[in-house]
Amino acid sequence: MKWPEPLIEATILKRYKRFLADIDLDGKTITVHVPNTGSMQSCWEPNWKCAVSLSKNTDRKYPYTLELIHNGETWIGVNTANANKLAKIWLTEQLLPELTGYTVVVPEKKIGLSRMDFYLEGHPTKPPCYVEVKNVTLKLDGKAQFPDSVTERGQKHLKELIEIKKSGHRAAMLFIVEREDVSTFQAATSLDPEYSALLSLASNSGVEILVYQCRMGLQELSLGQSLPIELNENG
Repeated sequence: MKWPEPLIEATILKRYKRFLADIDLDGKTITVHVPNTGSMQSCWEPNWKCAVSLSKNTDRKYPYTLELIHNGETWIGVNTANANKLAKIWLTEQLLPELTGYTVVVPEKKIGLSRMDFYLEGHPTKPPCYVEVKNVTLKLDGKAQFPDSVTERGQKHLKELIEIKKSGHRAAMLFIVEREDVSTFQAATSLDPEYSALLSLASNSGVEILVYQCRMGLQELSLGQSLPIELNENG
């Protein structure tokens, strides 16, 4: 995924009110939009380098959007909307080995009272597949972990994937890790034990758990390696 416009480097000063941050841009303090509902634990500290995009929409109150933060080792993708953009590219271009062979990729597919991020169909030998996508930025105990705070919505999605699998479809949970200083993934049991247990239950129920790391950069975000998964054995 190439950035539509070149990102602008700055320095993050603070994050507050969840969706706002102050940055230092060329000696000026500017308030920017933060498109991330999580805690952003391990993703930022005052005076870390960051990168922002500038919207051409003149009606926006905060024209700059926080996209990346650098911890001295890696860029970290904090705009959670980018995970679905990446997933759409990877699925459409048949880049994920586990999910190739489908000729139709439908975003935001409704099933029952819910919507899954993607619906795949048209595979010559495999049933249709529903895919839910999560953006992973938390580094804890040296590993990529999800979620970074309790997520009842995420728990609901796992329960839905389990039911989808029971109905005869394929169901996949795709975690996209937007940082390069980790090499293993696990559920954040210490932050959301219920999610951790549900992820293990989903895996045991036949839901496919996929974890792919991004190659992070100021020019583009691209597909990196698949990461090994450590599941909660008590789940």
